[in-house]
Amino acid sequence: MNLILLGPPGAGKGTQAKRLEDKFSIAQLSTGDMLRAEVSSGSELGVTAKKLMEAGELVPDSLVIGIISGRIDDEDCKNGFILDGFPRTEAQAEALDEMLSSKELKLNKVVQLVVDEEALVERVTGRYTCAKCGNGYHDKFQQPSKEGVCDNCGSEEFKRRADDNEETVRTRLRAYHEQTAPIIPYYEAKGLMERVDGMADIEDVTKQLERILEAA
Repeated sequence: MNLILLGPPGAGKGTQAKRLEDKFSIAQLSTGDMLRAEVSSGSELGVTAKKLMEAGELVPDSLVIGIISGRIDDEDCKNGFILDGFPRTEAQAEALDEMLSSKELKLNKVVQLVVDEEALVERVTGRYTCAKCGNGYHDKFQQPSKEGVCDNCGSEEFKRRADDNEETVRTRLRAYHEQTAPIIPYYEAKGLMERVDGMADIEDVTKQLERILEAA
């Protein structure tokens, strides 16, 4: 089962990908994580990517495709993978199709997490995590049982992502609509698109996704 999860920043793609990874034994592939791992490994691709990133330049599609290509050859991808964060453009979608075809693989589904953007801004700007164990919380929706104390590890130190502010979130949403949303018709034309209600409870979103994968 090879799957792409689409949705704007904060839609819950990472959370849901992890749940599907655990249930179906398919690997979650975050392009950001893969790039960082490749750079850390010191591989030829990693060295090239590092130079570009340090110069403030975008990593070209061909290099990202090369990293993904190598990653899906790993043992943990033998049952399939979930791509999170790629492709973002139609050109990337076409390059991904070509690479998968060369390996005699294909995408089974592309699932869009549909969200209310005003609610999404509230969701993202209110989130924070325990600085020690990474347990997630929210100012409005999920506060610790005891104020200022992590439910999981008891730490009293919390942190927020620097980019989880309204201005940055709205900028990222605009970028998503301008760059990534146009690939939706590309996958619709291939009959691969499915949609789920990304504003539902986390458990409900997971159930929607599981039904799609089980029917594929």
